[in-house]
Amino acid sequence: MRALVQRVKSASVTVDGNITGEIGRGLLVFLGVRRDDTSEHAQRLAGKVIRLRIFPDEAGKMNRNVLEAGGGMLIVSQFTLYGDTSRGNRPSYVDAADPELAQNLYEQFVQICRSNLPVATGIFQAHMEVALINDGPVTVMCYAEA
Repeated sequence: MRALVQRVKSASVTVDGNITGEIGRGLLVFLGVRRDDTSEHAQRLAGKVIRLRIFPDEAGKMNRNVLEAGGGMLIVSQFTLYGDTSRGNRPSYVDAADPELAQNLYEQFVQICRSNLPVATGIFQAHMEVALINDGPVTVMCYAEA
């Protein structure tokens, strides 16, 4: 599994003109699931993202996680994180999980995060419009892969 994590001042996701999820200060997480990922990967990656120390402390150093910062999380599924462009210009998605596995692990990831802090989401497999105000900017790629 892969998570592209952005520290945000605010973020929202819209589907068919309706906001399906929004947060204030916190993390926007684009989540990609690989075809051989398991529940263990979802647990490990969720823990890593929750504990990721990218919020400033009193000295201004990135030393606090989203829980300590009192933020929320917006989680958006994004299979294109497994796009492979090593052969040509059209990405190949052969490493991305099939929709059934991806949705199952996406939902597990969401539930793990939701048990720790406020979480909003997009809609799995929907065409989504994501709006954000990146804070920093701070963007980090996190992995939980075999």
